[in-house]
Amino acid sequence: MRYVSPLSLVAGFILDTLFLARRVDLFLTNALLSSYLLISALAILLINLIQAGRLRHPLVVRALPLLPVVAQFAFGGLFSAYLSLYSRSASVAVSWIFIVALAALILLNERFAHFYQRFFVQVSLYFTVLFSFLIFFLPVIFHAIGPFMFLGSGALALAIIAVMLALLFRFLPELLVEGRLRRCILAIGSIYLAFNILYFTGAIPPLPLALKDAGVYHSVEREANGTYTLLGEALPWYEKFLNYQPRYHHVPGEPVYVWSAVFAPSGLSTDILHRWQWLDPATGTWKTESTIRFPIYGGGDHGYRGYSEKSAVREGRWRVDVITPYGQLLGRISFTIVNAASNPPLIEYSK
Repeated sequence: MRYVSPLSLVAGFILDTLFLARRVDLFLTNALLSSYLLISALAILLINLIQAGRLRHPLVVRALPLLPVVAQFAFGGLFSAYLSLYSRSASVAVSWIFIVALAALILLNERFAHFYQRFFVQVSLYFTVLFSFLIFFLPVIFHAIGPFMFLGSGALALAIIAVMLALLFRFLPELLVEGRLRRCILAIGSIYLAFNILYFTGAIPPLPLALKDAGVYHSVEREANGTYTLLGEALPWYEKFLNYQPRYHHVPGEPVYVWSAVFAPSGLSTDILHRWQWLDPATGTWKTESTIRFPIYGGGDHGYRGYSEKSAVREGRWRVDVITPYGQLLGRISFTIVNAASNPPLIEYSK
């Protein structure tokens, strides 16, 4: 086990690297994740059939020690894929709880493979990966986002796990001993409640939407071929990677532009909002100065591009939240405005 388990981890990462696309609406991405779900479900079924003595062929019995590794491989592939997809979808400053939880599950998955022989652990993890998948899979299928799609994902996950448990208890009634059903119901209910709390507090990233790029600029022009020409201030090379609060030199009377590119799956159209906020130094609170809404349409690899502008700005710290119509944060552009007599040297970007 000490040799096979690390190999299963390496194999899972290789498969994710080769076949997991950076778009949640592609067939290959969903085929790989669906395969992981199927493999983990079959592993759970076989583990319990062998432990109950329903499968007694010598070759099958000898395979029992490897089945937890198979489940570990499938669950590890799902958790690592979810960590990659969800962490790219929104600002970690808001969704860090969910991201940290996924990272912790990856570490626990690789450390405690023997726990997969326990029915309670099997059911709890399977419901977690199933719900996490349906959260973004149903919006891709129905080309819609919002609370109703999330609630529908939860209802479908509950229905699937209920059917799965009913079949297992039907053919393996011995699983009902020692209060296992009660423990499974409590675990599923707790996980479902936790997902709802995280979603409605904005801690779950709003997949399948994802912020691909964003920034503050002195000028934004849309060209005839659909690209954008952006004029922005030059930054030291290290600030391109540690650019938390850049200084924006503003000439009074000129507008400030915030540009963003938001990925949406093919067939999905929705609105995106830029919420401009200024930090009031007197109270230390962020005050919303304006909120600008514009539509986006899915399908582009680099995201649907758009911008907002604001003319009446004052010195101080600003931030522009890129949010969904339901208030979920996709990303945040923070900057400090400093009044200047003239524009500093500007660099042209084409995006």
